[in-house]
Amino acid sequence: MTRGAGIGGAAAVVTGAVVMLVALVAPDGSWWDGYVSEAGTAGQPYAIPYRFGLVLLAAGVALIGQALRELRLASTAMVVAAGLAATSGLVACTDRCPLPPYEPTTFADVVHAAASVLGMLVLAGAMALVWLSDLRTAVTRLAGVAVAVTVPLGAVLGLLMLFVGRSDFGALVERAVLFVAVCWLTGTGLLMGIRRPAFVR
Repeated sequence: MTRGAGIGGAAAVVTGAVVMLVALVAPDGSWWDGYVSEAGTAGQPYAIPYRFGLVLLAAGVALIGQALRELRLASTAMVVAAGLAATSGLVACTDRCPLPPYEPTTFADVVHAAASVLGMLVLAGAMALVWLSDLRTAVTRLAGVAVAVTVPLGAVLGLLMLFVGRSDFGALVERAVLFVAVCWLTGTGLLMGIRRPAFVR
């Protein structure tokens, strides 16, 4: 069960991320402009595929959480993060994904933004819980690297969103945070899939 959930979760995360990436880069214009979520707003040519990709990625997060079920807190955090990611995919923000206090927002914008931000925070918490576990394996070492990169990047992104608002640098940092998250999820899923069932004590 652990192996299947790990491999299946990694496959779902990679597939979802690829679908989202294609939806992000396919339209005309620079794919570095604005928030990633803008690809899923109404009127965007690949909004539906983007949102489907995000929900698929969320399912992958839940499966990897199942693979980590012996680490109960980390597993629970993964399931919560999956639910928040799915909410972010199902509740699209409006054009350009405005955020307070710099831009007028709608209820959907607030729900989408809250689900996205909280989802990443909970996922970072899951990384930390895996890292601090007593497994002492490649899974914990990978989580340690992910935490070391995600925490400072996430802090920079949060400060930029709070004090600067929309910016090109913020868009770059957001993409870096998401890249690290996808790499950690994929690596963790694969490691759980290739290890023996007793790998998690």
